[in-house]
Amino acid sequence: MAEPLTLFHLNTERTWRGGEGQTLALATGLARRGHRSVVIAQRGGELARRAVAAGLPTHEVAMRGEWDLLAVHRLAGLLRGQRPDVVHMHTSHAHTLGVLASCFTGIGVRVVSRRVDFSIHRHRFSLSGFKYRHGVDRFIAISQAVRDQLVRDGLDPERIALVHSGVDPDRFRGGDAARARADLGVPPDAPLFGTVAHFGWHKSLETLIAAAAGVVARVPEAWIAIIGDGDLRPALEAERARSPAASRIVMPGFRANVADFLAAFDLFVMPSVMEGLCTSILDAFAVGVPVVAARAGGIPELVRDGETGRLVPPRDPEALAEALATTWRDGGARQRFRAAAQAHLLGSFTHDAMVDGTLAVYRALLRERPTARPAD
Repeated sequence: MAEPLTLFHLNTERTWRGGEGQTLALATGLARRGHRSVVIAQRGGELARRAVAAGLPTHEVAMRGEWDLLAVHRLAGLLRGQRPDVVHMHTSHAHTLGVLASCFTGIGVRVVSRRVDFSIHRHRFSLSGFKYRHGVDRFIAISQAVRDQLVRDGLDPERIALVHSGVDPDRFRGGDAARARADLGVPPDAPLFGTVAHFGWHKSLETLIAAAAGVVARVPEAWIAIIGDGDLRPALEAERARSPAASRIVMPGFRANVADFLAAFDLFVMPSVMEGLCTSILDAFAVGVPVVAARAGGIPELVRDGETGRLVPPRDPEALAEALATTWRDGGARQRFRAAAQAHLLGSFTHDAMVDGTLAVYRALLRERPTARPAD
């Protein structure tokens, strides 16, 4: 049996989104396999709270941007005190802070997770080109789309490993559909097409709002539910107010009982224009909700058009409305999508697969650089 590793997981986010869920799932999965998995999280943040609740060794550090030298000093002290084998950075700011602390101390091989599919050169005067070429031993891309973008940006393909994000297939099963529909004010038998998402620009939720009138024209009894919150809420509320189908679009805000809403949805919708992979789609797969999504980023690695769901062009409300209506009418297709999507999920996109794939990256790096292992 291979010897246990000491692993640092650095995440600078204060709020809770998909990347933080993956960080915690990885840390807990590695701990269950006998490794010392330490979480370094933003002071007062949600990840720190949940990591402590999960029984993981957790250190809270105030990290005020990626060039916070006081945070680098504190991280360097933690590295010297615990001497991890691997420093795994899970956010863009963590990337900079963790590399600086690790290079300064000479402790640990350095791994960065890349979860977004946009170019590292999107800002003209950014230092991203420099930081992505120096100081990192391996990048982990969560989808082939993310990996391809890094290669297009000039990174050496040998420095990029592909490890898909994963979900717990059981975490959202057994939801109370009646409770969710009562919360939304949607009749028990009405077709309900919905999504659960952060209200960020890349989710393109305005496309779903724009598609609502076409959906209701084709399926008169249909409702659209958009569960979540974010900075774009005022703009999306304004879009809804202008829609001829405004009375059929419900936006109740953030809800913690995601399982109930997934149980209530007849179709799950994801209209993103950029997406590293999209674990919300995997959650829908697990629950058995057929998916209609935009062909963007890593989504086609999950939604194989006509096999595990339906794909439409991004920012095309008419195509989205037609795909939702057509999929709703075709009960046989929905059944096929459910079965194929669940098989696809269980074959490649579970937490266990993600943890095993990441651990394999660590082991390969430590074989390549045996001198990087801290001395006792």
